[in-house]
Amino acid sequence: MTDTNAEITTAPTGAQLFATMPFTEGLGVQVLECGPELVRSRLEWRENLCTLGGSMHGGALMSLADATAAVCAFLNLPAGKQGTTTVESKTNFLRALRSGHATATARPLHAGRSFIVVETEIRDDAGKLVAKVTQTQAVL
Repeated sequence: MTDTNAEITTAPTGAQLFATMPFTEGLGVQVLECGPELVRSRLEWRENLCTLGGSMHGGALMSLADATAAVCAFLNLPAGKQGTTTVESKTNFLRALRSGHATATARPLHAGRSFIVVETEIRDDAGKLVAKVTQTQAVL
């Protein structure tokens, strides 16, 4: 007998997790790599994501970081837990992004029973650090 619920009961992959976030999908976030130790995604510079002067808006960069860190946190959930939610996020913006892509790389700093802390770096196409984000996700 075939298990018709197999797709539902199977744990989602990192790429599938990004697809469950309509806002992130609407921004155009592209998944590059997904695993418990490292999640990478990127967002293409577009004029409609910019502030005056052509710099990518901090909110767009923070959204990229938040989504990437959320997937990282989810992939590090303790057994039996079903999700996470952002409870704190701190961003340091270090340089403007005026073209190309913002690439986010998230790594877990702490994966506990109640909270998961993730550090995300956002870099430009030349590899220069654009922003550094430390985020705490509550385990649900």
